[in-house]
Amino acid sequence: MKYLMSKKWWSAAGTRAIKTMAQAALSMFTVGAFASEIDWIKVGSVAFVAGVFSLVTSLAGLPEVKQEYEEG
Repeated sequence: MKYLMSKKWWSAAGTRAIKTMAQAALSMFTVGAFASEIDWIKVGSVAFVAGVFSLVTSLAGLPEVKQEYEEG
């Protein structure tokens, strides 16, 4: 897991996490709902958890980041 010290990996993983968080947050909005009707705490919680899961999933590897390090 030496790639965890790579700025390139963190940049790619962070970008994926932010995109995942935005997608999760947007999926919580109902068409035609007013801003006052949205449960913002729930939207934030879902987005945060999605971002954490995205980072954990990225530990398996990112195709856009060439694996420069080999385990072993």
